[in-house]
Amino acid sequence: MSKLFKYILNLIPRPLLIKLSYWVRPFIALFLKGNKYVDPIDGKSFRKFLPYGYENPRENVLSPSTLSLERHRLLWLFLKNETDFFTKKLNLLHFAPEQAFYKRFKKLKNINYTTTDLNSPLADVKADICNLPFDNDSFDVILCNHVLEHIPDDTKAMQELFRVLKPSGWGVFQIPQDLKRDKTFEDDSITDKKERAKIFGQYDHVRIYGRDYFDKLRSIGFQVEEVDYTSKLSAKDIETYRLAKGEIIPLVLK
Repeated sequence: MSKLFKYILNLIPRPLLIKLSYWVRPFIALFLKGNKYVDPIDGKSFRKFLPYGYENPRENVLSPSTLSLERHRLLWLFLKNETDFFTKKLNLLHFAPEQAFYKRFKKLKNINYTTTDLNSPLADVKADICNLPFDNDSFDVILCNHVLEHIPDDTKAMQELFRVLKPSGWGVFQIPQDLKRDKTFEDDSITDKKERAKIFGQYDHVRIYGRDYFDKLRSIGFQVEEVDYTSKLSAKDIETYRLAKGEIIPLVLK
């Protein structure tokens, strides 16, 4: 089943995969039901999680029920335990809305929820992140996770994010990041999709962010907190929730 799942993930375009998953995941979740691992987003437990990844797939990381990955579960725990996200009245802008969050955020009474993306079937507003159709200072919170690594002009995208965020607003801009790398790596000369997937982790990624990512956000005008939320959790919790120990949450403030 593991090999078949990896094959399907790599074969089917992501927008179609999102639509199909609504029908398939209840059966997978039932098949993998158990007591070893817990998805904190819905509280369901499983004997194992599914593999995920394009090049060198990671084992036991994809929740069968919410389809969350390590970063989603980490963000959920952070938002729930360390912020007023679930209680305060907020205008929220959510880029490329993750399936694990979409319906849950939409149901929150305290959230005025706007989703945007160029391709996602879950997006309310089809828009280019480098040219957003929103007024200055429009949103209290912006979630823009695993988007910027796809954007050739990420400087312009960051400037737009800063523009539409309200003063005293905040956001989380997660990215795939190599914390051992000081400088971000880009190479436009690599055009072969297989080679790009091998080097950048996914064929449609245009860079590998290093630790200088935080300073680039600061250069745009954001205050940035490099939050290692796993340092607040026990080793047991990290394993039970299947989190990536040491993953940094980029918390930005305006």
